Amino acid sequence: MEVDRADGRNPNQLRPLACSCSILHRAHGSASWSQGDTKVLAAVYGPKAGTKKNENPEKASIEVIWKPRTGQIGKPEKEYEIILKRTLQSICILTINPNTTTSVIIQVVHDDGALLPCAINAACAALVDAGIPMKHLAVAICCCSAESGYCILDPTKLEEQVIIISFLMIIMSFCGHE
Repeated sequence: MEVDRADGRNPNQLRPLACSCSILHRAHGSASWSQGDTKVLAAVYGPKAGTKKNENPEKASIEVIWKPRTGQIGKPEKEYEIILKRTLQSICILTINPNTTTSVIIQVVHDDGALLPCAINAACAALVDAGIPMKHLAVAICCCSAESGYCILDPTKLEEQVIIISFLMIIMSFCGHE
């Protein structure tokens, strides 16, 4: 399989991954996650008493706030917030701390492609660091189909501009809690 990638990787090769936890001292949990030159910080605050309007007070609530590197958030970032919130709600045990809200803040440090998977990985690591009860651990990766017809993993920003279709895969593993 011959696919020329600008960074020299094979089609099924990930960029170097790095994660550090407990990097923010005022947050209940935090993590820095990078995939190549894409880097995201995640901070977790809570659980705090009370749920937001239209949330079930018999369960805990997850709030996601996306902070782009510069400027205001737009439609893509709002969609990222929704996807991230739904993902985190599906992996957290929401019945242990009813009528509470846990805030997850995502700060984009640098975007060189596969930003949403990087944010999901950072958020999951920060939740673990905060001790939030979870029934699953999630790991996310992006896979896309290039114009050449080949499938490539972990695209860079440059590769994202010429892809035909992109897939976000979230793999969940059981933690042993119910």
